[in-house]
Amino acid sequence: MSLTHDLESLRQQSEANRSEQTLAIMDRATGDLARSGIVGQSLKLGDAMPAFTLPNATGRMVHSADLLAHGSLVVSFYRGGWCPYCNLELNALQQKMPEITAAGASLVAITPELPDYSLSTVEKHALTFEVLSDLGNEVARQFGLVFRVPADLRAIYESVGIDLLTTQGNDHFELPIPGAFIVDPHGTVVTAFVDADYTKRLEPSEIVEVLQTIAVRAAHV
Repeated sequence: MSLTHDLESLRQQSEANRSEQTLAIMDRATGDLARSGIVGQSLKLGDAMPAFTLPNATGRMVHSADLLAHGSLVVSFYRGGWCPYCNLELNALQQKMPEITAAGASLVAITPELPDYSLSTVEKHALTFEVLSDLGNEVARQFGLVFRVPADLRAIYESVGIDLLTTQGNDHFELPIPGAFIVDPHGTVVTAFVDADYTKRLEPSEIVEVLQTIAVRAAHV
């Protein structure tokens, strides 16, 4: 099964369990986000990736420059451990880690959640790649991914126990649009996937294909 298939199945199941009013609010929020132009303002193919230093789930600082020194880098932004679509993506990425590593690349997932919550995500899904905490969405902002959660959508989140104030440690009520970026060893974005619809993600098999292509080209230089 593909990640896309699993995401679509989850979407259908989730919508079947929600009221028409809730669905209308969520659909409107997604539509407003798409119309805002945020996707067009995000990092694109050919852009230089902003350098970053962020704490991992145990508090150790991870530098993007160190990762790029060893090869290509995959950067995946996700909303939080409370997001079932994000969890599906993280699991799918973990399944591809042997192939990602074999292609000489590294993978990091970046979330606005505090390290304690990142650690819970790492342990729950037995992740072997770094999960980094982007407090205040500062790095996500440099990638052009940050938006403020509308009040009516925030109320829906809170009604089901999603507490951004606690998990992020601030009252900004901001999230990153989930996005995936493949960056070559020179720091140039070679693939960028950003969608205002949070149920859409880049297929991990496509990530592996791009990384393998980069590795083959590097071997012939």
